[in-house]
Amino acid sequence: MAVAEAESTKPARITDPDAQLMMRVRDGDEEAFAQLVSAYQNRLIGVFYHIAATRDEAEDLAQETFLRVYRARGTYEPTAKFSTWLYRIAQNLASNSRRGAGRRKEVAYGGNESGPLGPRPAENVATEKSALMPSRMLAKAEVQDIVRLALDELGERQKMAVLLHKFEGMSYADIAESMEMSIPAVKSLLSRAREKLRSRLEAYVR
Repeated sequence: MAVAEAESTKPARITDPDAQLMMRVRDGDEEAFAQLVSAYQNRLIGVFYHIAATRDEAEDLAQETFLRVYRARGTYEPTAKFSTWLYRIAQNLASNSRRGAGRRKEVAYGGNESGPLGPRPAENVATEKSALMPSRMLAKAEVQDIVRLALDELGERQKMAVLLHKFEGMSYADIAESMEMSIPAVKSLLSRAREKLRSRLEAYVR
């Protein structure tokens, strides 16, 4: 009985390599933290770039995310993938930033500009819809700008869910963990977001 109890109290094996790195950060390994920054910095900037008003603001938000990760290192517990924990922090920062600054309308990048990881979701959507374009083919940059504006019309949580799903390729379960929602709620959120995008873009994809 004592052996069985001892076995049951052993911590679960950590299989997520980034969580393993964060455990090393918790133990004072600065090189492990540098590896996490290298792996996620551009990805975070890419997500924030769709939310923030400027590139500089996106970079500042990414930096603040890593600062919060580092400050929380002492209490870190790998209860989920590192990425879901990281994007939960990013989601909270994005919400605070938008509440503080209001919904600004400045366009920080051109419709044909790509992000640090390549094409933005707007460009991906434009590519997916290209076969449905009317006979009067719109210029690629024009389509991208239309899709970008449609994304900007989504609610804050809808937009974040779309970015995590399309840009980061995260599963419903990981998005639910990051946004502190149930999986059915995430599916509903994405469904409503797709319907809004479809309604906004239907004139261009028929």
